[in-house]
Amino acid sequence: RVQVEESGGGLVQAGGSLRLSCTASGSTFDYYALGWFRQGPGKEREGVACFSWNGGNTFYADSVKGRFTISRDNAKNTVYLQMNSLNPEDTAMYYCAADDSDYSGGDCLSTTEYNYWGQGTQVTVSS
Repeated sequence: RVQVEESGGGLVQAGGSLRLSCTASGSTFDYYALGWFRQGPGKEREGVACFSWNGGNTFYADSVKGRFTISRDNAKNTVYLQMNSLNPEDTAMYYCAADDSDYSGGDCLSTTEYNYWGQGTQVTVSS
């Protein structure tokens, strides 16, 4: 079983930045699909940014392109989400997810592709 844990959330003013971190256990981290998701009040969980399987390409939701950057450090089993130019609409619980299957297709921004989730970290952006 893969254990996933996020950190780095907090309160920030509009226009500010935050960096989220997520560690995922396991010896095949390099090949995991890894995603960041968020769920705002009264909203469904949505994909924000992800790495596809086998350390492949990155994908972003349109709402965060040019502002958020996903990166990973395989030596530390860690994936990051750098969030810049934050606005109040980015306020949400942010979740990290990992998938260790061999499946290398699919949409890594889809919640249905992941079998391991962290508990989430709250990001609040004040106006």
